[in-house]
Amino acid sequence: MLSRVLFAFAILVPTLQADDIFDPKSKLKVEAEKGVAGEGPAWHPELGILTSGNGHINRLSNDGKSTVFRKDAGTNGLLFDARGNLLACEPVLRRITRTSSDGKLTVLAETFGGKKFNQPNDITIDSKGRIYFSDPCYGDRSKLEIKDESGKTVEGVYRIDPDGKVTRVIGREAERANGVLVSTDDKFLFVADNNNDVKNGARKLYRFDLKDDGTVDLKSQKLLYDWGEGRGPDGLKQDVKGRLYVAGGLNKPNPPFEPAEDKKGGIYVFEPDGKFLTFLAVPTDEVTNCAFGGEDRKTLYITGGGVLYSIRTTTEGRLVFPAK
Repeated sequence: MLSRVLFAFAILVPTLQADDIFDPKSKLKVEAEKGVAGEGPAWHPELGILTSGNGHINRLSNDGKSTVFRKDAGTNGLLFDARGNLLACEPVLRRITRTSSDGKLTVLAETFGGKKFNQPNDITIDSKGRIYFSDPCYGDRSKLEIKDESGKTVEGVYRIDPDGKVTRVIGREAERANGVLVSTDDKFLFVADNNNDVKNGARKLYRFDLKDDGTVDLKSQKLLYDWGEGRGPDGLKQDVKGRLYVAGGLNKPNPPFEPAEDKKGGIYVFEPDGKFLTFLAVPTDEVTNCAFGGEDRKTLYITGGGVLYSIRTTTEGRLVFPAK
């Protein structure tokens, strides 16, 4: 047991100090109290920060006012596309939607091969406007419809092309795909594989090569980091230097499936090749996602335990909208 703890400590020794990534003059700040920020988040220069929580899409305006942006939305991951439309994963209704600035809601995808999606979770987009989203299932699995040729359930990643065509790009290469992110240069697709309610399930961050046509080279799958028996990775974002900010970890054991607490809850920062750089502790479990925002794009918003936090970074975050 001691050797395992020492090994875990050794691989988590940061190669950079937190002050090299997070502004040393800034401390983790509570922006909104527990309940309103279970997931999301997504920043808009006029709207402020949107989060999923309490069944709604919630808004924290730039002047600090908290309101319900869309009631009973049943959303998880949120993202603004290059035109400022709000893309949303809706696990309750098992679909992906787009909401334009005038409030018009369009369903982009809700089935694959005639079968309903599981619980669309997280969403990302490439420079050509192709949307990628994960489709895991947490909780009741009795209604799952999508299976592979051998009859096993699939909790993979899908792509929606601008013409509406839906393609599965990752199947059982991931046990339970959760966070997803296309790299700034469209060369990689990062996938957080978080099968956290089974014993010895995956708690791993993978990188796949992404081809020009939007397909994934499945043989290129590379393990970047393994959270072991603790809480695995969830949502992730990237700064303009390509560094990954990954929400994950657990502050106290959650037996029987997450007995370990050697990977604490917070934001793990990596180079794109998986080299660990530093860690920012977040006190409330579960730490689910993050997003850059602010006028200078140096504010990192974090959702953890339903609380919305923020902290300043030393480097600008990469945003799809607004484009620079």
